[in-house]
Amino acid sequence: MSLVKLRDLRVTFRTRDRTVHAVNGVDLDLAAGETLCILGESGSGKSVTLRALMRLLPRFAEVQGTVEVAGQDVTRMSESALTDLRGRDVAMIFQEPMTAMDPVFTIGQQIAETVRRHERVSRADAEARALELLELVQIPSAKRRLAAYPHELSGGLRQRAMIAVALACRPKLLLADEPTTALDATVQIQVLLLLRELQQRFNMGVIFVTHDLGVAGEIADRVAVMYAGRVVEEGPVSGLMSGPLHPYAQGLLGATVHPGMRGKRLTTIPGAPPALDKEPTACAFAPRCDRAHEPCLADVPSLREPVAGRRARCVLVPDQTAWCVSEALSPAP
Repeated sequence: MSLVKLRDLRVTFRTRDRTVHAVNGVDLDLAAGETLCILGESGSGKSVTLRALMRLLPRFAEVQGTVEVAGQDVTRMSESALTDLRGRDVAMIFQEPMTAMDPVFTIGQQIAETVRRHERVSRADAEARALELLELVQIPSAKRRLAAYPHELSGGLRQRAMIAVALACRPKLLLADEPTTALDATVQIQVLLLLRELQQRFNMGVIFVTHDLGVAGEIADRVAVMYAGRVVEEGPVSGLMSGPLHPYAQGLLGATVHPGMRGKRLTTIPGAPPALDKEPTACAFAPRCDRAHEPCLADVPSLREPVAGRRARCVLVPDQTAWCVSEALSPAP
């Protein structure tokens, strides 16, 4: 059984002034112990997809489709059941811990509160667990940091404290929403290595949202590339890095700085992502694609699977599955 199962997930924000189709039919699966990276530009629907897994969207958001976590239908849960789910089975590392953590409580109090909410332990045991967690995420002088407030820690230490809060009850699923964006390169790699080590130790499923291909290559088993609220390519990280299938994924890889590029121009993707006031009825990337032609504008391309385990939403990608079916149905000579 999959730890996470998304089927035709759609999220629409309706206000008095406008409607935004933020997520437009996402299908994703995640196994226990697996790390999935969701890549894409700002506004592609990455964070909204992540928040739908915990039902952390505002009240004016309309969610359709199947959202299952550890066999439970999140869309049909009561508020009390959701409160039990969050922190115990599913935890989230937010992009900016300074705004995600409560500024009037110490780091130790916030970790201990999470433990006591989900486990029947004494205050002393919860505080002991908080110290153990700070040591686990390699915060120096951990005992002293228990009494520190979020503003008293550096960005890297705050992010480690946020990870400690998320891991307080050893969740089955960890959601990480661009947790290294605000960190410098040295601290960023330390946090990535730490997350990978903890994921392996606790056998957690991890969904990691980022716009950085280098981060994805460091931590992911599989990658899903999102554009205009849809997954346009999905597969093992090695396949995406060595040969992306979708023109948008190719553009992302071409725009990434890597060793040996001194003196060379970066590839750029012209234009800008589309406004999502209306759900796209054709390939949303076509206006920015130099290989777009008439079929791209006729309908939304389906996900094609040229090889097992790799899928891309592009008419230029051959569908090996369809080819195999046609071969099987063709009459023998």
